[in-house]
Amino acid sequence: MGQGKSRIEACFAALREKGDKALIPFLTAGDPDLATTEALVLAMAEAGADLIELGVPFSDPSGEGPTIQRSSARALKAGARLDSILQLVGRVRSKLDTPLILMGYANPIHAMGAAAFAQRASEVGVDGIIIPDLPPEDGAPYLDPIRSVGIDVILLAAPTTPPSRLEMLAKQTQGFLYYVSLQGVTGARTSLGEGVEERVRQAQSFGDTPVCVGFGVATAARAEKIGGYADGVVVGAAIVDRIEAAVEKAAPGPAATSAAVEAVGRFVEELKAPLRH
Repeated sequence: MGQGKSRIEACFAALREKGDKALIPFLTAGDPDLATTEALVLAMAEAGADLIELGVPFSDPSGEGPTIQRSSARALKAGARLDSILQLVGRVRSKLDTPLILMGYANPIHAMGAAAFAQRASEVGVDGIIIPDLPPEDGAPYLDPIRSVGIDVILLAAPTTPPSRLEMLAKQTQGFLYYVSLQGVTGARTSLGEGVEERVRQAQSFGDTPVCVGFGVATAARAEKIGGYADGVVVGAAIVDRIEAAVEKAAPGPAATSAAVEAVGRFVEELKAPLRH
């Protein structure tokens, strides 16, 4: 990937220059199939997504709520695996420059081998990685090979993170710091936790690293509120909900793909609109 700014860093620099905030939609790769995921990624980028998170399905997604757990189950049933998801990234990368982030648990990377994963991910154009069950203190055997090939290792902070650890995470993360706005699992919520703005501003005070907020963001109004103080907004379960609803209503195959692309593209446009300057 070369030296200098990563694709994620360059994206945030361009957004700051315009006065925009980042929209980072998430979807589970392979839900309901990899062809639909590919179409959705391209549609989200066209609709205004600044970075895109691809979830790697896992049989025991302990940090996920029911919506994303179901999407993981559908993707695994359809045959999605880490290797086929990396192949998908390679196909998509040839069509767009949007930063692509993999979010997944340590086990599939362990099964592939950290060095082999890092090399393959770099070759296909992965820009960042989030491993929610791997704290930085224990993660060197996995994270060091990933960093060494120029992929940003994105760390997470939460409402329970003490100030000293928040500072460490803000300084060690690459690309951006992912601030989890709620205790508990993923899922759309009617309200965010208390003190999110204060904690995000505290994290921002430790340096220039962007801080993006995820978990519980389900509407354009919520995205706009978060965009008033954070550098970006991550939206996951609300997008996966729309994919699930579209697929359930349409016949399998091209009709389901078309319905999901239309629903998600429209939603991404709505979310991005209030995040422009």
